[in-house]
Amino acid sequence: MPRQMLDPRPPIPAAYRTDERMAIQEMARDFAMNKVLPAANELDPEHGMIPDELRKEMGELGFFGITVPEKYDGLGLGVFEYALITEELARAWMSVASIIARSALASALDPSQKAKYYALAAKGEWLGSFAMSEPDAGSDIASIRTRAEKVDGGWVLNGQKMWCTFADQSNGIFVVARTTPYDPENRHKGIRRFILHKEPGEFPDGCTGNAIRKIGYFGWNTFDLSFNDCFVPDDGLIGYESDRGEQESDGNEGFIRAAKSMTIPRIHTAARSIGLARGALEDSVAYVQEREQFGRPIGDFQVTRFKIAKMAAEIESCRALMYQVATNADLGGYDNSTSPDMEGAMVKYMAAEMSERVTSEALQIHGGAGYTTDFPIERYWRDARLTKIFEGTSEIMLRLVSDCLLPPTPHR
Repeated sequence: MPRQMLDPRPPIPAAYRTDERMAIQEMARDFAMNKVLPAANELDPEHGMIPDELRKEMGELGFFGITVPEKYDGLGLGVFEYALITEELARAWMSVASIIARSALASALDPSQKAKYYALAAKGEWLGSFAMSEPDAGSDIASIRTRAEKVDGGWVLNGQKMWCTFADQSNGIFVVARTTPYDPENRHKGIRRFILHKEPGEFPDGCTGNAIRKIGYFGWNTFDLSFNDCFVPDDGLIGYESDRGEQESDGNEGFIRAAKSMTIPRIHTAARSIGLARGALEDSVAYVQEREQFGRPIGDFQVTRFKIAKMAAEIESCRALMYQVATNADLGGYDNSTSPDMEGAMVKYMAAEMSERVTSEALQIHGGAGYTTDFPIERYWRDARLTKIFEGTSEIMLRLVSDCLLPPTPHR
């Protein structure tokens, strides 16, 4: 008679639980396991693309409009629900959990363009890509060199960008560029944001892209981009909250907005990390009950049981922190001792580091089988490794947290 084991997917804790959240979680879980996971198992080993029909169904379910206000045909939900759905999707395929963030880029558009594109984004019919990093500017945003020169009727972009995922299939590329010459005394000055509208499957005039050869994060392509006299009309310059009548100056605000906009993406990355780790745990719990050595299931051996227990404990501790940080982001629950930037960096760091450890341990539990593409463990492992790099490396997250707790001494 098979033994009964606890489901390694605990329910939402009572402090955060509502009937609506439970229903959202169950709906996302069913979709992930029945639609996304089979697609991932088939397509990821051969580096196939996320199917259009899968994206269409995600749009119909509202996954692209989770945090989009209802007036723009979104669900009008919070960061908590965003993280909840992201975890479920990442448990199946991190790339699918990642693509839902491409609609959120429309929230940065100025009101006139937001009115045109935001409702489409909520349905997954307008998705953006983000070009900020450069060959010599990764975590150090202030060192970007891509230039935007003012001309009649718009701007001309020249420079190179790296790590722009979905650049080919997106409806618009957000580009962070410098509108004033690089000044080593004020490196933040003149950094602004632009939107290049385009057709999916094409690059705009003056922009070319080369797909980067990656070891994971399949389902879509990541590009380095070259801009050579690429024209952006005047309305492609993104202002700051101009629906309140304000505009960015040409000072440091563009840099500040680009840096401050990273908190929710880091919560999103924490959710992706947790989903990957949970997938590895669930698969391991099933595997150790089936795999026998020395006449017994390997789940009977203490070394295996303790591995499983540690994996579960690490996942749950990061999930609890994520729920807290997401709730604070929704409620604005911060005082002088904490900040959204610090908490976002904390949860991103903890979850990403945990995810690599847990998925690596799961691969070890699976032995040689885990090192094949016949099992999804290696996919979780490869993708978990990336979570320590994108949206700010683990080292940068520690820098952000330490700077909040112990402000650095000014250079002398």
